Amino acid sequence: MQPDGVAGPHLTYCTNIHPGQTWATVRENFDRYVLPVREQVAPGQRFGVGLRLSAEATETLREPEQLAAFRDFLRQHDLYVFTINGFPYGHFHGQPVKEDVYLPNWMQPERLTYTDALATLLETLLPDGVKGTISTVPGAYAPLVASDEDIERMVVQLARHAGHLYGIRERSGKEISLALEPEPCCYLETVAQTVRFFERYLFGDRAVETLVNEVGVRREDAEAILRRHLTVCFDACHMAVEFEEPREALAAFRQAGIGIGKFQISAGLHVEFSGDRAGDAELRGHLERFADPVYLHQVVERRPDGQVRRYVDLPEALHATADEHGPREWRIHFHVPLFREELGVFQSTQPYLRELIGLLKGGSAGQHWEVETYTWDVLPEEFRAGGVVTAVAREMQWVIDQMREARTA
Repeated sequence: MQPDGVAGPHLTYCTNIHPGQTWATVRENFDRYVLPVREQVAPGQRFGVGLRLSAEATETLREPEQLAAFRDFLRQHDLYVFTINGFPYGHFHGQPVKEDVYLPNWMQPERLTYTDALATLLETLLPDGVKGTISTVPGAYAPLVASDEDIERMVVQLARHAGHLYGIRERSGKEISLALEPEPCCYLETVAQTVRFFERYLFGDRAVETLVNEVGVRREDAEAILRRHLTVCFDACHMAVEFEEPREALAAFRQAGIGIGKFQISAGLHVEFSGDRAGDAELRGHLERFADPVYLHQVVERRPDGQVRRYVDLPEALHATADEHGPREWRIHFHVPLFREELGVFQSTQPYLRELIGLLKGGSAGQHWEVETYTWDVLPEEFRAGGVVTAVAREMQWVIDQMREARTA
């Protein structure tokens, strides 16, 4: 949807919040969730969809009859797909995911095959005149990238995918970009790391040579193609957890000539420890309720002297700091409802999100904004009241209100 008409961004929510490994389940989720959310947020309006497809669901939807039926459904209900979450390849709900969510990574051919298939589907689903995006893993889980050869494998595969997207544009005129999503404890984690990877590698000689040799473009055109089709997914939760100031982060990408294909509108947990033993012990006890066995909840700790430490998961952070005391703040990669600035004794990074939306002036034409609170089924019970449809509608309305406020400020 575009809340303020054609001048605004495309705003949606990501259907990865709904369990759905097979295409049949994903399709059922449209009737069960997507249409009811639209009726609460934008009744009678054209509504954009942030589609999530597993590799299994992707293969089913590629069947001509399935794809034709889905396109008919979209037309019938005035829905349109403009972005795909191509991050989770396999199961994403109901069983431990943790660091396996990054597999296959961009060193593995399965990731390229899957992402190429998503792009080909999006080519068919994308309305004329609307650009498309696919968000993807930040290269790989950081401990798995051990050598220059590993980096080169990622670069070559990403360049090949850029070539695939270039072929789509040449064939159909549909423009799609891949958006790599920096995340704590991954190969692309901070803004500085991401800028360095793009400048040194994705826009560098090896990527250019790959396009020249395998796609057949001229060398002088190759870098422009890479810049056009390889972008960043700016996840507000991830950036807040990394203590990346939004103004500086946006400026760094802009100055490096790196496009931001998608903004994921998300918020994480923010915890401040005072150094009081009893009070901090109480906070730790409440935090244990967020340490679920399904997802990885990375923690970034910042101390008053500016020292930063990172922990791969919340249970590890709680264990490693059990005997430590002193003031410090934690930001935790646990996506929480956007409309909650407080969750019991904790705060969220909602202020970061409000600042980001303000800096974006409420969004501009063509930008992709996607609400992505995928943790409803693992949130403590008291924060799930009202059901998923109502909660997602509240989140989207909160974003719309922030957009309007930013435009009148």
